[in-house]
Amino acid sequence: MNKKIPRYLYERSNTVKMILFTALFALMFINIFQPFGSRSWYPDISDFKYFAFSSLIILTGMLVVVVSRLILIRYGKKHSVTYWEYGVWILGEILAMAVFYSLFSKFVPKEGAERDLMDIFRQSTTNTALVLLLPYAISWLYFSWKEKSALLAHIDQENKPDAPSKPLIAFPDEKGELRISIMLENLLYIESADNYANICYLNKAKQSHFLLRNSLKWIEENLTNDTPLVRCHRSYIVSMEKVKILKKTKNGIMLELDAEGTPDIPVSKTYYQSFMNKFSQYSVN
Repeated sequence: MNKKIPRYLYERSNTVKMILFTALFALMFINIFQPFGSRSWYPDISDFKYFAFSSLIILTGMLVVVVSRLILIRYGKKHSVTYWEYGVWILGEILAMAVFYSLFSKFVPKEGAERDLMDIFRQSTTNTALVLLLPYAISWLYFSWKEKSALLAHIDQENKPDAPSKPLIAFPDEKGELRISIMLENLLYIESADNYANICYLNKAKQSHFLLRNSLKWIEENLTNDTPLVRCHRSYIVSMEKVKILKKTKNGIMLELDAEGTPDIPVSKTYYQSFMNKFSQYSVN
């Protein structure tokens, strides 16, 4: 249970998709199954008015999920989320929504005053669990399929014998899940940022950054020898193909990259010899 869940479950873009899908599912659920006997509350209105009214109720209840997921996104930026934490989180969403719908069913329709609040809450919890768990499970399967499809497409591209000679560098996160692939010719440097690696690359001739939850040490150990990427500092991996100038300053050896706006990259004493060995190879070439 202490295993970490995939990060795609609480990425911003996927979260928006999941909330929209859950809201649509909930709207269909309440109009098809009419839980709590909701249709009998308003027998004299048209089906269209009932649909509009139920839509308003669903959207109001979904605010609980929206707030919950915004908090989860913020929390996930600084911490990894385990399976048991995610389970407790979803349980909290179910109970919060169940409380909302129970209070609404008890005090808004006239029939609610005659019903026991605990009976309403038990029924509301069951219905709310169905409304959330089914679209959550479907979304999880979809996001997992999408992630694996992207990884397989990347592998197929690498294995094609007739593919253009534009090698891609794949960057998985700490759980081994592919997060981004970057053409080697566009990669500038990788910088350590606490528990993350900040990957700097060119995107349409402009600098872009991608924050990857993984260590610089892991990336260095899993690089193949035929790449131009080399560790030059405890905080930096640099692409030798982008090194334009190597200069000695009072602060030590500094590297200027062939991209406007990039900072000077230091070469530390620890990595000086291995860096110079790599540098000499590219200088000869």
